[in-house]
Parts: sequence; C-alpha cells; structure tokens
Amino acid sequence: MSIVEESEAYGEMIEPATLRIERTLPGPIERVWAYLTESDKRRLWLASGDMDLREDGDFELVWRNDELTDPPGQRPEGFGEEHSMQGKILEVEPMRLLRFSWGEGDVTFTLEPKGNDICLMIVHRRITDPAMRVMIGAGWHAHLAVLKARLENRPTAGGFWDMWLRLKQDYETRI
Repeated sequence: MSIVEESEAYGEMIEPATLRIERTLPGPIERVWAYLTESDKRRLWLASGDMDLREDGDFELVWRNDELTDPPGQRPEGFGEEHSMQGKILEVEPMRLLRFSWGEGDVTFTLEPKGNDICLMIVHRRITDPAMRVMIGAGWHAHLAVLKARLENRPTAGGFWDMWLRLKQDYETRI
C-alpha cells in the first residue's frame, strides 16, 4: 500500500484563493510542534531552515524533496534539487498556532488535541493562480503523508515525486 492510498482527505478550497487541509496525527502535541518548528525534524517531511519563533521573526525554508523518501521518485522537469524561501513569522502561540508569510500569501498551522492524537489544520491563503493552487494542494498532501509516516515511525512507501505527480493529477480535478 502506498502513502497516497493511506492518506486522508484531500485539501479543499474554502474561499476562492484559500486552501485548507487537515490531518490527524499521533501525539503528543509537543512532538508534532517540534516537527513544525525545529529544522532537523521539519527537514524530514517538508523543509529545513532556521526559524526565529516570535512575531516578526525571520525564517527560511529550504526544500530538498529528493531526500524525503528513498527512492525519491522521478523529479519533474523544472524542479531543482533545492529550493528556498524566506519569510516572516506573523503569529505564534506555542503548541497551538504558527502563521507565517508565504510569498504573497500566508500559511497557518493550527494544532488541537483530539484524544491521544493531534488534529493539524493547515490554511494556505492568497493562492490566486489556479495552477499554483494545484501544485500547492498536491504539495501539502504529499508532505503531510511523509509527516504522518515519520510520526508513526514507519517507512515512507514509494517516492515523494511519484506521489506528488499522482496527487497533482487528482488536484487538477478537485480544486
């Protein structure tokens, strides 16, 4: 069974340029928070980079998606081995909420206890380009599948890029 088959619900557009995606992850909340905020853990599912965890703090995300799964799958044309982005922390409430700038938009991570599990909700705002909505939706979906596998201490099945390409096709018809 692949990560895609094990993944939960697809992200949805809750406003014309706002994507929301949720996952139920194994707790405790401190562990999930660490995977959002600590570079050495975040790089295992999303991107490395320093993060000054305070309002108006600087951060950098450095994606190396080829390193997320073994094998990585076939990287699509036009994607480099590494991509980086700088931004600002807009809001932080430890163990509950992290919001930062993302290009022209922003991303909010909200954590909520759900029994022994944690509900992680990501809201990505101001994605005005329809093609970017598809790529970002597939990206969050694939990255969250890797995060869930890491938190469940199980190997990631299949390659990240192959999963992203399949999800991109799905998101083209969904959002």
